[in-house]
Amino acid sequence: MPKTLITLLFASAIAVTAAAQAPATATSTTATTSTIVTDADSHETREAFDSVLRRYPADVSRVLKLDPSLMTNQTYLANYPALASFLAQHPEVAHSPAFYLDRVSLPDDGRVENRTERVVRSTVQGIAVFCVFAIFIGALIWLVRTVIDHRRWSHVSKVQAEVHNKLLDRFTANEDLLAYIQTPAGKRFLESAPIALDGNPRAVSAPVGRILWSVQVGLVLASAGFGLQYVSRNIQVDVAQPFFAMGILAISIGAGFILSAVVSFVLSRKLGLWESPAAPADSTPAND
Repeated sequence: MPKTLITLLFASAIAVTAAAQAPATATSTTATTSTIVTDADSHETREAFDSVLRRYPADVSRVLKLDPSLMTNQTYLANYPALASFLAQHPEVAHSPAFYLDRVSLPDDGRVENRTERVVRSTVQGIAVFCVFAIFIGALIWLVRTVIDHRRWSHVSKVQAEVHNKLLDRFTANEDLLAYIQTPAGKRFLESAPIALDGNPRAVSAPVGRILWSVQVGLVLASAGFGLQYVSRNIQVDVAQPFFAMGILAISIGAGFILSAVVSFVLSRKLGLWESPAAPADSTPAND
C-alpha cells in the first residue's frame, strides 16, 4: 500500500510539471515565429519603400532622411501622391525611419572602400612614392656627378694652364714664339679648350637630338596610355574611370610629343637647320 501511494504521487508530480512547461514552450515558439514573420515583413516593406522612392528624384529620399518628420507632413506629401499613399498604408515606416532609409546615402556619409578600391589606392600610392624616391635619387646622383665633373674640369684646366706657362717660358725671343704660333700645332695648342673628360662620341646636332627625344617620349607615353586603357577594361567599373582618364591623358601627351617632332622636322628642313649625313668618300682606286 505505501509503495502504491508513492507511485501515484510521483506520477502526479510528473503530470503537473509537463502541464506547466507546455504553455511556456508554445509561447516561445509563437514568439519566435512572430519575430521571423515580423522581420521578413519589415524587409519586404523596405524593398517596397525603396521602389516607391525610386520613382522620384534622389533629393526626395535625401530630404526625408535628413528630416524624417516630413513623413507625417501632409502638406509636403501632397506633392508625392504615391509616397503619401504608401506611408498611409505603412505607418511603421515613419516610426523607424533609420531602418527604412538605411540605403539612402547622403553626400557627407562616410563610404567604406571595397577590396578592389583598397588595392588600387595602395598601388597608386606605391607608384607615387616610388616616383618621388626615384626623382630624389636621380637628382642626388646628378648633383654628385656634376660636382665631380666640375672638380675634374678645374684640375685639368689648371694643369693645362701650367703647361702653357711652362712652354711659353721656354721661348726666349719673340721671333721663336711667333714662329711656333704660326705652325698648326701651335695654333691648336694655344686655342685649345680644356681637355675632354671622357671619350664620348660627338653629340648629335640640336634639331636631330630634340626630334629623336620627342619621338621616344611620345612613343613611351602612348604605350603607357594604351596599357592603362587595357587595364580599365578588365577591372571593376567603380575603379576603372581613373585608369581610363589617365590612359587618355597619356595618349594625348604622347601624340603631342610625336606631332611636335614631325613639326620640328619639317621646320628644320625648311630653315636649313637639318644637316644631312655626309656621303662616305669612295676609297676604291680608279681603274687605269
